[in-house]
Amino acid sequence: MMTPIQSFGAAQTVTGSCHLLALRHGPKILIDCGLFQGLQENRSAEDFGFDPKKIDVVILTHAHLDHCGRLPKLVKEGFDGRLIATRPTMELAEVVLMDSAKIMQEDYATAYKKAQRRGSEKRVKAPLYDLDDAHAVFDLNIQYADYGKTITIGRDVSVTFYNAGHILGSACVKIDFIEEGQSKSVVFSGDLGNRRDLLMPAPQTPPKADALYIESTYGDRNHRSLEDSVAEFRDTIQATLARQGNVMIPSFAIERTQEILLLLKQLYYAKELPPCQIFVDSPMAIRATQIYNQHAGELNQSAQQMLQKDGSIFDFPALHYTSTAEESMRINDIDSGCIIIAGSGMCHGGRILHHFKHRLWNERNSVLFVGYQAEGTLGRKLVDGADEITLYREPIKVRAQMHMINGFSAHADQAEMLHWMGQFQTLGKVFLVHGELDKQQIFKQAIEDRLHKTVHIVEYAEEVWV
Repeated sequence: MMTPIQSFGAAQTVTGSCHLLALRHGPKILIDCGLFQGLQENRSAEDFGFDPKKIDVVILTHAHLDHCGRLPKLVKEGFDGRLIATRPTMELAEVVLMDSAKIMQEDYATAYKKAQRRGSEKRVKAPLYDLDDAHAVFDLNIQYADYGKTITIGRDVSVTFYNAGHILGSACVKIDFIEEGQSKSVVFSGDLGNRRDLLMPAPQTPPKADALYIESTYGDRNHRSLEDSVAEFRDTIQATLARQGNVMIPSFAIERTQEILLLLKQLYYAKELPPCQIFVDSPMAIRATQIYNQHAGELNQSAQQMLQKDGSIFDFPALHYTSTAEESMRINDIDSGCIIIAGSGMCHGGRILHHFKHRLWNERNSVLFVGYQAEGTLGRKLVDGADEITLYREPIKVRAQMHMINGFSAHADQAEMLHWMGQFQTLGKVFLVHGELDKQQIFKQAIEDRLHKTVHIVEYAEEVWV
């Protein structure tokens, strides 16, 4: 008898990761429960496609919003089982989910106020969840996983976490079970990192997978080399500061900000960073950086070397953390010589917009994009060459120089994923999730050509039998 797996997210799309392994004589296991984002964000409010009350165990691969962002909704609708994740993942997830709930409540309050003036407040949809719902996630029965150590889930069912090298605490998971006398292993990759990441160690490969569910975000391409990306990053900063300008870096709070801080510190010690002041202007990024510091032992050798050098992975004399709004506003009084790291990463909100308002019109300044800019976001408009934008109902001329650096991705590219898959001692059928269809088709062909494996692109809610 075969066992069904269904994907209720990240099926021929990148976000909303949510996969249900329903054992016939064992627990119902949900792997991730993420938000849909971008053009599909409205799908987050839809029914899950299964009954949350009937889920026994949730396994969380990592703390990015597209993997954990619907957990409060899951709990709100009746899930009361066991949640298994690494300790750093849960610490980061608390930061992410509280921030998500806060933004949802603020957006709802703004929309409701506007609707009241029109007399249409009944049409305003309530937020997906609130802060109480987010807090409820951390009242669950949480079991912390260590890499390489097996956790029993039920009779003849267990899970083992392996370091995915994507962000702090991230994991690919191997679920072993016996049904009808047959022993099987199913691996869910989560999101995979690179072997040459600035901060994270190389991803680990489990020994065996009868079925592999693997992400395919960049399955159609290879990233620019890290060396070239670091060189462009350094050159952009040096050129901007030399003309008495400022560098604005829209950055994701988790992983990307910490990578940039480590890189800036390396440039500082190499005497390749001109005199300047560096500001991390994001409360969420500051808290995430503290968590990274607390789990320094899980970072790679470059991070360990910096820690041994002066007792800190990220801190150095030029660096300042600005938590409060008042501290953030004081940055505007500095005319030149600043590097400002602020959220949001795609410029759809956050403090980066205030810095744009004060500095985007000045040709001495630069905006340095270090992460993907989705279609329809302000970041994408700037990358595509917009000469004017509107911020806070005010038109702003875009005269600052734009720089897009693509080599800092926390996701493995095609070559890295093929290498990772090639390390399995035993590998059965491969199932592609967490990617756009056109990229998955290219990745499918590459796997078939180079690894000679059977590959299937998973559809939403499709019953896959393993």
